[in-house]
Amino acid sequence: MSDKINKNRKIELLAPAGNYEKLEIAIHYGADAIYLAGKDFSLRNFSGNFTIEELNNAVRFAGKAGVKVYVACNIFSRNHEQEAIKDYLMSLSEIGPDAVIIADPAILLETKNIMPDMPVHLSTQANTTSYKAALFWKNMGVKRINTARELSLKEIKEIVSLGEVDVESFVHGAMCISYSGRCLLSNFMENRDSNHGMCCHPCRFGYAVVEQTRPGEYMPIEEDSRGTYIFNSKDLCMIEHIPELIDAGISSLKIEGRMKGINYLASTVKVYREAIDSWYESPSEYSVKEEWIDELGRISNRGYCTGFYFGRMNETIPNYFDIKPATQRTFIGKVIGSEKENIAITQVRNKLFINDKVDILGVKGPAKRDAIRKITDAQGQQVDFAQPGSIVNILFDNKYEKNDLIRKIGL
Repeated sequence: MSDKINKNRKIELLAPAGNYEKLEIAIHYGADAIYLAGKDFSLRNFSGNFTIEELNNAVRFAGKAGVKVYVACNIFSRNHEQEAIKDYLMSLSEIGPDAVIIADPAILLETKNIMPDMPVHLSTQANTTSYKAALFWKNMGVKRINTARELSLKEIKEIVSLGEVDVESFVHGAMCISYSGRCLLSNFMENRDSNHGMCCHPCRFGYAVVEQTRPGEYMPIEEDSRGTYIFNSKDLCMIEHIPELIDAGISSLKIEGRMKGINYLASTVKVYREAIDSWYESPSEYSVKEEWIDELGRISNRGYCTGFYFGRMNETIPNYFDIKPATQRTFIGKVIGSEKENIAITQVRNKLFINDKVDILGVKGPAKRDAIRKITDAQGQQVDFAQPGSIVNILFDNKYEKNDLIRKIGL
């Protein structure tokens, strides 16, 4: 095990939050820290994000739960944005998050001018690929670096050892096909600036070859009836390699997905939380649980891989097929409160029926199998089904907690 590991400091689990509900879900399922953003100046402008007032409330709420909040301000800024960014940073200085995530040197300098004591985390967009680059950023006042995604675990371990700065690395979620996110396809194809948070994700589009004299005749590059996804990388999943990540001395394991739904968020945070805790409880007896693999397989994914961590080229080739979970779970509701016996006050997200077979994702252990025994609407009337957007009381066989998610089995 690496001598650089501080055994008294447990590795951090860092989760995304695209809005306030996702913040609550990430905290409920065990995140140590949350990364989020305001309405402007981050790379996920379509994830909802937080107003200044919401940012303030989020920092206060997370702080009470003992969870840190890091605010992304990681665009590459233009001349006309400088005053607006300065005003935004002034607002952040009053809110007092635990760190600000930055990629642009100009924003870094402005942050140091306005709030010199604010920890700065360097975004993966800054393309940190060597320990000497890490030393440079440390000398500029950066406390933590999110390494470039194209690095191997060996290279990351060397940066930890020689860079003298905390290191954060992605462990789960979508991977960009461009060099640490520096993609211009969106700019050219849709006039949406990827480095200003407006990427249209052209790497997920279907492509075919057209011969110049035969317009309209589309020839797939691979013999597949749905076309070819020549940029479509698999999703990253490092759940089977938690010990190696801890041994490398990484300070924080980061889950991708500020634009993804709470079903994805709940599953990923819960699984990685349990895996991390399991290792620290007994490193010598640690093993990967089948239930963790099953749970991650039930959320939408493009097939999983280990990215560039182990230098296996077949792990980073495009994914030509949509991978569907073997046993799907349709997210149908969220518990928002409880009453006597086993009645859960439920916010309905997809239509549900009496006698539906469900599983409920709690904080501990595998999802519990259950069934909807009774549905009562807002007027106290017993009904046979509930529509999306409604709030109903549901009788289950077991009792559940606020923010537990309900998924229908078999759809």
